Amino acid sequence: MGDCESQQSSADFRFYIENHTRNPDDLSRKQVRIYQLYSRTTGKHVQILGKKVNANGDDGGKYALLVVETETFGSHIRIKGKESEHYICMNEKGKIVGRPDGRKQECVFVEEFLENNYTALVSAKYKGWYLGFNRKGRPKKGSRTTQRQQEVHFMKRQPKGRVDPMEEFRFTTVTKRTRRARRLKPNSKRN
Repeated sequence: MGDCESQQSSADFRFYIENHTRNPDDLSRKQVRIYQLYSRTTGKHVQILGKKVNANGDDGGKYALLVVETETFGSHIRIKGKESEHYICMNEKGKIVGRPDGRKQECVFVEEFLENNYTALVSAKYKGWYLGFNRKGRPKKGSRTTQRQQEVHFMKRQPKGRVDPMEEFRFTTVTKRTRRARRLKPNSKRN
C-alpha cells in the first residue's frame, strides 16, 4: 500500500514541476523577497545606486532595499535594487557592477550559509569568486575573495521597522552600534 501512495505522490510532484517550470520566466517558480544585506566589514548595508554598488547604505535607506529573486530549486538568487532597478552582477574581470538586465548568468549568485549566521554569495558563473566589500564599502574584485574573508560575509535583515513574523528567526537585528552601546554603559555610570 505504501508503494502505491509514494508512486502517486511522486507522479503528482512530477506533474507539479512540469506545470511550474515550462516557462523559464514564469514567476510561479521564483520566490521574490525584499530585504537588506548587512555587511560584516562596514556595519552598513549593500546598496545598488545604478551601475555603482557599495556597502555603505543606511538601515532602511531606499537604495539598500533589495529585491531578491530566488529560483525555487536550489539557492541561486538574483539581487535587484528596488529603487535603481539594477541587478548586482560580476563581470569576467571579477568587478561588481549594476546592470539593468539581470538575466545573464553573471548576475546569478549562489547562497552559502556559514556557521557564524552569515551568508556568503558566490558567483554562479565564476566559481570561487564572491561578492565582497572592503572596509570603505567599495566592491572587492571576485578573484581576490575567499569564503573565509569577513569582506564576503553578509546578514539578511528586514528593513527598519518591518517585521515579517515568518521570517523573524532568519533575520538578525543586532548591529555593531547596539553592541558598542552596551559595552559603554558601565563607563557612563561611573561619571
